[in-house]
Amino acid sequence: MNKVILVGRLTADPELRQTQSGISSCRFRIAVDRRFVDKSTGERQTDFFNCVAWRQQAEFVSRYFSKGKLIALDGSIRNSNYQDKKYPDVTHYSMEIFVDNVEFVGGKGDGGSPQQQNNTYQAPRPQQAAAPQQPAPANDNMSYGNFGEYEELLNEDDMPF
Repeated sequence: MNKVILVGRLTADPELRQTQSGISSCRFRIAVDRRFVDKSTGERQTDFFNCVAWRQQAEFVSRYFSKGKLIALDGSIRNSNYQDKKYPDVTHYSMEIFVDNVEFVGGKGDGGSPQQQNNTYQAPRPQQAAAPQQPAPANDNMSYGNFGEYEELLNEDDMPF
C-alpha cells in the first residue's frame, strides 16, 4: 500500500500550469514539522516535500492556498530517476507526493491556525489540567458529542504534529 497523509505549510506560492492537452497541474512544496524535539538543540526539525496535484485538485490548491498557509493532503509517493547529461555515470533520484485530496486546516483568514498571528507562528502552550466539562447552556441547540473517548494531551511534546 502506498498512502501518505501530511499536514504542513506551503513554502512558496503554488505553480499552476497546463499540459498541451489542457489538463491543469500544480506543483508546490510543503514543510512538515517532525513529531519530536531534538534533545540536543531543543528545536523541532522539519522535512520538506515536493507535491503535485492534477485537474480540479490543482486548480483548488492554486486558487485557495499561498505561501505560509497550512494544508492537509493525502496521496501517494512516486519515485523517479534520470541520468545526468554531463556525467552519464551519475543517476539523480527524486521523490514527489502525488496529491489525491486536499483540505483546509485551521480557521478562516488566520493563515491556518488559531495560534498564528501577524504571520508568525506561535507554538501552542501546554495545558495544565483540564477544566471539568460544563453542561451546555439550555438555549444552546448544538450537540457536542461524547468527548470521553479522547485522551487529554498535557504537553506539547505529546502533540501528533
